[in-house]
Amino acid sequence: MADRNVRWGILATGGIAAAFTADLVDLPDADVVAVASRSQASADAFAERFGIPRAYGDWDALAQDGDIDVVYVATPHSAHRAAAGLCLEAGRNVLCEKAFTLNAREAGELVALAKARGSFLMEAMWMYCNPLIRRLKALVDDGAIGEVRHVQADFGLAGPFPPSHRLRDPAQGGGALLDLGVYPVSFAQLLLGEPSDVAARAMLSPEGVDLQTGALLSWDGGALASLHCSVVGGTATSASVTGSGGRIDVPNGFFFPDRFVLHRDGRDPEEFTADPADGPRNSLRHEAAEVMRALRAGETQSPLVPLDGTLAVMRTLDAIRDRVGVRYPGEAPEEGSGEGLAPALTPV
Repeated sequence: MADRNVRWGILATGGIAAAFTADLVDLPDADVVAVASRSQASADAFAERFGIPRAYGDWDALAQDGDIDVVYVATPHSAHRAAAGLCLEAGRNVLCEKAFTLNAREAGELVALAKARGSFLMEAMWMYCNPLIRRLKALVDDGAIGEVRHVQADFGLAGPFPPSHRLRDPAQGGGALLDLGVYPVSFAQLLLGEPSDVAARAMLSPEGVDLQTGALLSWDGGALASLHCSVVGGTATSASVTGSGGRIDVPNGFFFPDRFVLHRDGRDPEEFTADPADGPRNSLRHEAAEVMRALRAGETQSPLVPLDGTLAVMRTLDAIRDRVGVRYPGEAPEEGSGEGLAPALTPV
């Protein structure tokens, strides 16, 4: 693979699949060779749009295509376990969208399957591959703001979304948390690791999914994270990291920032801005490049998006759902059941 382009297959044809494929086709060392959908017509239209040579009307045909080096799974997260599992069973390497799965159990099954097959597996947490986020993490790790005391992050959309929308559908893993809240949780855990305790409250829809959720995570060392996600109110999508010796503010779009400001005690603020050479701030190419680098190096996971970190985030998302009483169809009682807990806020 080191002496040729990496060959990609795309599983699903929705908006995120289109955005990722648009960035892939601009990479000189990537070839998109196949696409699959549950509908042949949808696969054909997607293939025509991006000049993809093979279009399949079912997922299994793509999984069995031995000419593919890696499959990008872009289905709704309720189907990630089935779609990524099918590809891993067939010996394909996989990049799977976030939230990685519906719950930690499903995530663990995919990780175990990848390890059994010796295949590469990575969550498509593009934030972790963003050059400016990597710079922010390096500053924190190097002690630029001292010991981290508090992380704040929010991600909300104004909506409104009708009951028929996937964000309101329990069968599709609907709600703000898995779709949007995965970003604030992942941001906090990028800097602090897995929390020791989780508290949360939510406003639920009549369908039983969270319309907005607030979570307070805590760590044994005393650090806290205040996180919020919503599909009923647009937020600033800002973040801040406060330490014992300073603070970093990301004023907007924290998961794909164009700048952040470092405040250190006794010094003037320092602004760090995105390098124009890295491409548009909403580019997904950095995660694609990391996948291809790892594949060429013979790695089965990425050090930027390690599987242990993905599993830890899924455990936190499970814990938040447990606290607010959101459980999806087919889950075991312990998965997001909320049993024995105080009820969440009144449904609207």
